[in-house]
Amino acid sequence: MSNESFFYQALVYLATMVVFVPLAKKLNLGSVLGYLLGGIIIGPALLGLIGHGGEDLMHFAEFGVVMMLFLIGLELEPSLLWKLRAPILGLGGLQVTVTAILIAGVGMACGLRWNESLVLGMILSLSSTAIVLQMLNEKGQMSSAAGQSAFSVLLFQDIAVIPMLAIFPLLAAPGLHVEAEESGSLIAQYPAWARTLIVLGAVTGLVIGGRFVVKPILHIVARTRLRELFTASALLLVVAIAVLMTLVGLSPALGAFLGGVLLANSEYRHELESDIEPFKGLLLGLFFIGVGATINFTLIAAHPWLIAGLVAGILLLKFLVLAGLGKMFRLSLEQNLLFAFALPQVGEFAFVLFSFSKQSSLLPAELVDMMMAVVAITMALTPLLMVVYDKWIAPRIGCTANRAEREPDTIDEQHAVIIAGFDHFGTIIGRFLRASGVGATVLDLDSDRVDLLRRMGLKVFYGDAARPDMLKSAGAEKAMIIVIAMDSPEKNLEVVNVVKKHYPHLQMMVRATENADAFDLMNAGVLHIYRETVDTSLRLATDVLERLGRRAYHTQRTARMFRRFDEKSLKGLSAFRDDKQYVNVVKERIEELQQLIQADSYSNMIIRDTGWDPDNAQERN
Repeated sequence: MSNESFFYQALVYLATMVVFVPLAKKLNLGSVLGYLLGGIIIGPALLGLIGHGGEDLMHFAEFGVVMMLFLIGLELEPSLLWKLRAPILGLGGLQVTVTAILIAGVGMACGLRWNESLVLGMILSLSSTAIVLQMLNEKGQMSSAAGQSAFSVLLFQDIAVIPMLAIFPLLAAPGLHVEAEESGSLIAQYPAWARTLIVLGAVTGLVIGGRFVVKPILHIVARTRLRELFTASALLLVVAIAVLMTLVGLSPALGAFLGGVLLANSEYRHELESDIEPFKGLLLGLFFIGVGATINFTLIAAHPWLIAGLVAGILLLKFLVLAGLGKMFRLSLEQNLLFAFALPQVGEFAFVLFSFSKQSSLLPAELVDMMMAVVAITMALTPLLMVVYDKWIAPRIGCTANRAEREPDTIDEQHAVIIAGFDHFGTIIGRFLRASGVGATVLDLDSDRVDLLRRMGLKVFYGDAARPDMLKSAGAEKAMIIVIAMDSPEKNLEVVNVVKKHYPHLQMMVRATENADAFDLMNAGVLHIYRETVDTSLRLATDVLERLGRRAYHTQRTARMFRRFDEKSLKGLSAFRDDKQYVNVVKERIEELQQLIQADSYSNMIIRDTGWDPDNAQERN
């Protein structure tokens, strides 16, 4: 069989994943480093099982980036952006701006032109969304202060790529532009200012037009009830937008990102995620293997000290900027160091931006080739930097992050109740139990919050409730109830699975953020699920009715009826979660509830109940 055949290539890629990722996990190096090492070993530099100079590898890598960015865009709901607006604009904006300016200054000092230095600074200011998020998720650190700060910075960087690509044509030297036939762009022959306007117009038109085109098309496809057709439609949308972006001189990856953003508010978003999610890990693995295999070791061997100096200089400069900004935004020492160690690499967008810069003659080809090698090395070193932080840095600064490594007997109390997660939700539970004379052993993953709560006099232990040994140390063998109340649905589900496996006698009472989380918990066999906004929303609604003159007894009775019906309906709706009939079933439940409450209100009006607060009753015309 030819080494260039599809099945041979697929065999090599899949075998690399199966061999190297478990090995890296066994050595506590993380899956990302496993993919990168696997790519280096099977690439042209060593075994040469794939690739001639790495060209075919980048096709896999590009497709992985395209799909990854589509999923990232799909998760960018406006509500999330608004919630994180301060850290996104503040921390993220300052990180990109300060880093770009400093690198541009270094570039000018080294003899580069000002426009080349600025382009270089903007590209190198970006970090790797794929690597950082995967590492933090594996370590359960996404809900920590460092994890949230890193997510905000990465989110700003992903969005900042759009204006960067729009600005780059303006920075091209006069008289230098790419021929349309070479770039695939239909606007390459226009002057820089015209290309910039066309690019901005295309992006704006895509966002506005998508609202009126995408949703009707998906609605028509959904009515066919063919899941594979729905997946094909999503891929068609991604590819079509990517092609459009290419025609106006932008990258396919950026087009896929915008396509995901267009669908973020669609009612079909969750179905799209469930259809594409199985491919996400596989495609990211292909991307990381491609990065490892395309490291140009010939160029590195020709200029070892120069490239080593560039790698060290970029990592150090970005680390110092991140650490300084983390301190400015009042991260603790532990969280600040984790934040700074996670983000100093250059990200996957750099491959796209450097290719664009090379095509547009913004940067010399020799410089681009060297910087591509530097970018790949910084990405490959990131998991090693996190290993250095976990094993040598964190223990020496007395981080609470290492308390989870203690023996099980380090928790000096055991109670009938264990609370996993102690943010605003869990704190209220713990305070109420404590005031009622019921003790609880509390575990939380946010070290800053643990220290703050301890200063307030609350006994909280830093620990990961998804670890069986931590649950044992907290007294899970003798406890009766575990309250799982973390703010990450994924982490809650992980703890549920651990409890079911190791401590099945524990009654689980689990927090859910929304119906989708509740459905996941139901599928996992959880019987007691508490959606965090239901009680507060009903209490507010009953207050509204009372302010309008309704009797308190009637409003409380209606609220109880609403809640019982809603919880019963939720269990029934879980069966239709992935069904096209879900919307229709929800509409039927809403109408049924309305008729039930109206019938109950009519009965109460006839009975003329005068209980509780007759003074509050008002006759209304």
